[in-house]
Amino acid sequence: RSAVTPPPTSTYPPPFPSHTPTPTHPPLHTFIPVSSPSVTKLILFLKPTTCSLDPIPTSLLISKLHLLVPHITDIINLSLSSGSVPNPLKTAIITPALKKPSLDASQLSSYRLISNLPFLSKVLERVVASQLRSFLSTHSLFEPLQSGFRAAHSTETTLVKVTNDILTIYDQGSLCLLVLLDLSAAFDTVDHAILLHRLSSHLNLQGPVLEWFRSYLSHRLHFISANSFSSSPRTVSCGVPQGSVLGPLLFTLYMLPLGDPITRRHGVNFHMYADDTQLYLSSSTLNSTTTDVLTAACLTSSPGRETTFFSSTCAKLRPS
Repeated sequence: RSAVTPPPTSTYPPPFPSHTPTPTHPPLHTFIPVSSPSVTKLILFLKPTTCSLDPIPTSLLISKLHLLVPHITDIINLSLSSGSVPNPLKTAIITPALKKPSLDASQLSSYRLISNLPFLSKVLERVVASQLRSFLSTHSLFEPLQSGFRAAHSTETTLVKVTNDILTIYDQGSLCLLVLLDLSAAFDTVDHAILLHRLSSHLNLQGPVLEWFRSYLSHRLHFISANSFSSSPRTVSCGVPQGSVLGPLLFTLYMLPLGDPITRRHGVNFHMYADDTQLYLSSSTLNSTTTDVLTAACLTSSPGRETTFFSSTCAKLRPS
C-alpha cells in the first residue's frame, strides 16, 4: 500500500504567497499547423453526428471529404494562427437530459443541459485539445490526483487510491476523517475570467494560444431545443459547454489550484474525480485540532484573497 501524508504537526494555515507563483516551464505561444491528411484522419475517427446547425449533413461531408478537407484544414489553421474562433462554431443547441431516470421530470434541477455543437467545431476543438494535452503532459501540468477526463484514469483509479489510503491509515492504528465534496452545476459555474487567468498564470499560455481560448469563451450563444420548440439565442456569460470536446479538459484546469492549498498548506490527503473531491487525513485521536485542519482545507482562501476557493470561483457545494 502507498504511504499517506502523516497528520500535520504545525498550526494552520501556513502563510500564503502574496501573488500567483510564476510558471517555471516554457510558455505555449503558438499552435502547430495541421495537415490535410491529419484532418482527414481526425474526421474519420470522430463519431459522424450531425447538428441542425451544420450547413450539410456530416455523412455528406465525409462522402466528399477529399474535396472539402483542404478548405476545412485552411479554416482550422487560420483559426489557430489568428487566435480566433469563427462565431458560427460558438453556437450550441441545448438539449435537456434527465440526470437519472428516477428523478422528477417536472423539476428543472433534474436535468443536465447537453450542448449539441456543429461538427466542424468538434474537429477544431479536437485539434486544440490534442496540442494542449501534449503540452500539459510534457511539462507535467496535470493534477496527478485528478482521475476525471484523463487517459488511463477512471472512477476505478479513484476508488483504489482512496480505499488503499484509508486501509493504510487503519493499519497504522490511526483514525481516518473523510470529507466528500460535490459541486453543484460545476460545468455551468466556470467563470471565464478566472479560467483565462488559470491558463495564463498557472499554465503559461500566451500570445495567439491564449487569445484563441479568450475567443473560444467569448460571444458564445446557446438556445434550448425540446419537443419541437426552440427558444431565442442567449449569450453564455459563464460555464463551459457539456458535450464539447474542450469542456471537460478546461474544467479540470479550472480546478487545478484546489490541490495546492490542500496538499501543500494543510497536509490533507485528497483525490478528485471531475468535480467530486475526497479529503481525508489520519489522526491518533479525533479532536478539535483534527477537524480544524479539514475545515481550513475546505475554507482556504485563494492566495491574496479573503474569499474561499469555492466562492472565489463561483463554485457551489452541493448539500448532502
